[in-house]
Parts: sequence; structure tokens; C-alpha cells
Amino acid sequence: MHSWELSGILKLTWTLKDGCDEKKQRMEQKHDVFWNIEYLRDSEGGDLCCSLLYPQHTDEFSKYPADLCVMTRLLGYVDPSDPCFVAAILTIAFNPLFWNVVARWEQKTRKLSRAFRSPYLACYSLGAVILLLNVLRSHCFTQAMLSQPKMESLDNPTAYRMGLALLGVGSTFVLSSFFALGFTGTFLGDYFGILKEARVTTFPFNVLDNPMYWGSTANYLGWAVMHASPTGLLLTAVVALVYMVAILYEEPFTTQIYQQQASPSHKRS
Repeated sequence: MHSWELSGILKLTWTLKDGCDEKKQRMEQKHDVFWNIEYLRDSEGGDLCCSLLYPQHTDEFSKYPADLCVMTRLLGYVDPSDPCFVAAILTIAFNPLFWNVVARWEQKTRKLSRAFRSPYLACYSLGAVILLLNVLRSHCFTQAMLSQPKMESLDNPTAYRMGLALLGVGSTFVLSSFFALGFTGTFLGDYFGILKEARVTTFPFNVLDNPMYWGSTANYLGWAVMHASPTGLLLTAVVALVYMVAILYEEPFTTQIYQQQASPSHKRS
């Protein structure tokens, strides 16, 4: 017998019966709050899933169920207290924060350019540091996956090939972005005053915005699927979220400097 307590209000007690394929429903009322619980076995007769309808203080239940099955199963594989997982989270969050803070500081003070006596040398040095940080992030990401269990439903040749395809697509976007932008364009050269004549609009930038970030995200997603790792999937979601925040921070600046460069007053000067 297992007991669950939801928000200190509702306690459900349910019994698992082997070989039961029928849908089971149980309703319990407490303090005028209604919950509709559906228990379903998955297609393989494995884990029991639950679907909750949000509580209502009326006789009618909500028509919008919050299906917790997928998230519950995913989080069940992840130990957030694992040191490798914590290290992966920290490196994922730190890297974009680091390069944005340093780049904005350089753009305002030019201290790196003066210290290296060249904006190009300063940009190359920052780029080298960013590359090393990204290697560290990937290492922590991989160690976090290896230290936690696999998801059996992803541990098959089909999923592996899908992960490999995602890795190929992501690498294509990352490498083509690098070749289109060059080293200084990739590693924040515009913050050092190193600008191209116009904003790059060729492939892959004519396919989607910020292809370097989304290509990197696809790489992590493919790597996680290839390892059948729920931890990797969760960390990939964190990567995507951090990149979205970075884009909100970086995009207005990039747009502004190229608008200024294209303005007639800038051309006359």
C-alpha cells in the first residue's frame, strides 16, 4: 500500500494490482475540494500514471487536465543533489553570464583592448576562454548523464539514430554559423568594435535567428537522446532556457549597433 499527500490537503491511497489493464478512477472529496484521479497503465503494462483535474469548489470538474505522467517519470530518474548534476547546472548558467558581462564591460571601458594593446587580440583571448568554458560545460553535462540512470524507453537503436540526426543538424548549424561569422563575429567582436560591413543574412541565418545557440541546443538534445538520459533531457531544457535569456540580452545591442552603422550620419562620419 502506497500513500501520497497532495499539498497537505488530499491523501490518496491506492493499490497496484499486477495484470490489471482496465482504467481505474477514484474520486475523493475533502474540505469541499474535488480531485479526479485517473490511473492508467502504460502500453507496456509498466509504470502507473496519473492525470489530475484541478480542484474546483463546485460539482463540476475542470475540463483541462494537467497530465503529470511524462514529467513525473522524467524527474523520477534525476537526482538533483548529485554533484555532477549541480556542476552541470552551474556551468550551463555561468557561461553565457560570463561572456555577456565581460563583453558589456569591454564595450563600455575598452580595458581588455588596452590591456592586450589590440581589440583583435583581446577578442581572440576572450574567445579562447569561452571555448574552454564550453568544453568544461560539455564535460559536466556528460558526467551528469553518466552518473544517473537511463530511461529504458529511449535505450534502443531508433532513439539512438534520432539522437545522432539531431547531433548532425546541430553541428551543421554551429559550424555554418562559425564560418559565416568568422572567429571575431562568433566571439563577440562587435563588443570590441570589430564590426562587419553588414549583418550576416546568409545560411544559416536565413533559416533561423541565432543558429549558433539553437544548433548547440540541438547538439545537447541529440547527445542526451543517444545516451537515453532523462538527466540530459532536463539539462538540455536548462540550456535552451539560458540561451533564451541570453538572446533577450544580446539581440537589442546587436540590432542597435548595425542600425547605427547603416545610418546616414554614421556613413558621413
